[in-house]
Amino acid sequence: MKNELGSFFETIQGAQRVLVLDLGFLGDTIHLIPALRCIREALPEAKLDVMVSEHIQSILEVTPWVDTVLGYPRFPKGPRWYQDLGRVRRLRQAKYDVVINLNGSDRSSILTWASGAPVRLGRIPPKTSLFWRHCFTHTVWENFSTKPLFRQRWNCLKQAGFPGDKPAFGIEIPEAAREKVESLLSGLENFIHLSPFTTLDYKELPIPVMAAFLNRLREAYPEKALVISCAPNDREREKLKSLLPLLMRRPEHVFDGTLNLVELTALISKSTLHIGGDSGALHVAAMTGMPTLSWFRNYEAIDEWKPEGTQHRALVGEASESGLVGIDADALESACKEALS
Repeated sequence: MKNELGSFFETIQGAQRVLVLDLGFLGDTIHLIPALRCIREALPEAKLDVMVSEHIQSILEVTPWVDTVLGYPRFPKGPRWYQDLGRVRRLRQAKYDVVINLNGSDRSSILTWASGAPVRLGRIPPKTSLFWRHCFTHTVWENFSTKPLFRQRWNCLKQAGFPGDKPAFGIEIPEAAREKVESLLSGLENFIHLSPFTTLDYKELPIPVMAAFLNRLREAYPEKALVISCAPNDREREKLKSLLPLLMRRPEHVFDGTLNLVELTALISKSTLHIGGDSGALHVAAMTGMPTLSWFRNYEAIDEWKPEGTQHRALVGEASESGLVGIDADALESACKEALS
């Protein structure tokens, strides 16, 4: 396994087919985009493909400068090893010159090795399996949990010799998604977008706290409309049904799982502020450059996921079975006023 990173970019100058492999979920894929952009700009003539979890691969419709987006059946449960044989065969038939893996998980590392690409760059994970070191020809080390994930991945490429001044998303929202959202909104402008739920109770605000905050927000900013969205699953839809009756003023629009990921991106990009927890919608908002107000549980990797910049406000509570504790309507109202100003 080589580690001459200074020469890695020089080594792949003539590459014709490049695959970036990452099997994370929505946040992981969004945080991969600046690295993809860096590779695209550094290798403008190469065919650039990416493999991500298939249930969120549509988010990469905002990266038309990626040639092909391959899906991997990661959710709700990944395939057994023998179910990957056909997939490995197709990867080898594609004859990639380079595979770049900035994730480091065992499954993605094995696929990187199995691709048969002669040059394979991998990010060293905190813990490596015995076989891991054999999966790559070049490796890079970048600290975990100390900065946003997209910046970590971009730094890995810089260590490998890729050019670039700073990470950038450089996304392009498809016009069809923009037009559909504008039609659904019926000309509504100057609205706040709220994504109140995440995937787990302990990452969310208790519904009474959320309702109290939203009622105060509507009183303080009567000129601003409110648009609420949630994921297309029964859990979030039922929680939304519990929240809406507690609101003194009904939201101007409610999208209860009816938007796909690209339409959600178009919706958030039209808002003046995104409010929500540690979820995929927050990373969508950060990707589009929208100001955000978010809440997190206190945990070690929080700095990987909190948006950075003066346009973002984040509150941190403690996880409990009934939701986050230590964040009340007063704190939310104060942080919201800062974000809107």
